[in-house]
Amino acid sequence: QVPLVESGGGLVQAGGSLRLSCAASGRTLRNYIMGWFRQAPGTEREFVAAIDSSDGNTKYSDSVKGRFTSSRDNAKNTVSLQMNRLKPEDTGVYYCAARTGVFVRTSVTDYDVWGQGTQVTVSS
Repeated sequence: QVPLVESGGGLVQAGGSLRLSCAASGRTLRNYIMGWFRQAPGTEREFVAAIDSSDGNTKYSDSVKGRFTSSRDNAKNTVSLQMNRLKPEDTGVYYCAARTGVFVRTSVTDYDVWGQGTQVTVSS
């Protein structure tokens, strides 16, 4: 059983938008701080965004701030990442991840549960 499942990736032209979703079976996502990370070929996985488990507060990397928005739908048990004004440098495999705890963290090692990722490709 896959802990988390991402969907919504694809190919889009620069300036376009995509909406990623993260779902879980057997796990209530509202109990977790949820993070989004991405990894381009030959690079390390990097933090993109996170949303906490209580107030819905969010945190973004400087490279996506103002363009990406993370949100929750507790009724559907999903977390989403709306990505607008996409750039070629946003290309990569996007992962959602979950962690328990109180504070939003931005390190890969702070997250306990991961999805398998979804490919996002932005053409110039």
